[in-house]
Amino acid sequence: MTKKLKNLEDLFEYELKDLYSAERQLIQALPKMAKEAKNPTLKEAFESHLEETKGQKERLDRVFALLNIKHGNTKCLAMEGLIEEGKDLIDEDATPEVKDAGLIAAAQKIEHYEISGYGTVVHYAEKLGHKEIHQLLSETLNEEKKADTKLNDLAKKSVNQKAIV
Repeated sequence: MTKKLKNLEDLFEYELKDLYSAERQLIQALPKMAKEAKNPTLKEAFESHLEETKGQKERLDRVFALLNIKHGNTKCLAMEGLIEEGKDLIDEDATPEVKDAGLIAAAQKIEHYEISGYGTVVHYAEKLGHKEIHQLLSETLNEEKKADTKLNDLAKKSVNQKAIV
């Protein structure tokens, strides 16, 4: 039975559990994306973001401890769908250059979802007066924004151009 969401604190916990599930799923998906990437810079970006994502999950573990709640068995269906789209792309018959461009597109969809989710919980933490949690979640939000920028720059400056031919 699910808990009734009576106030912003309940919604905050609900959203945190969703993000925790998203991070756990992404930790499983990023090695596959790195393996499929042919561009060395893209491969390194996925590998680097995997380590960053592990740290983000650990940060969420700290948030759960500070709130004295469990992460539960929530499954983030949005992340599941975004990862499935990435898997579908990997299975397409595409040149390595086009596949790399598609991997960036899939990864940016994931980053944008995470930016949205973390932006929401950062605001909730601030409104609820959770200063330390606000700081932890803001750190993750900034990392997600930097990862998106890095992918965007890589696509625009190199990968997409190679996929044109």
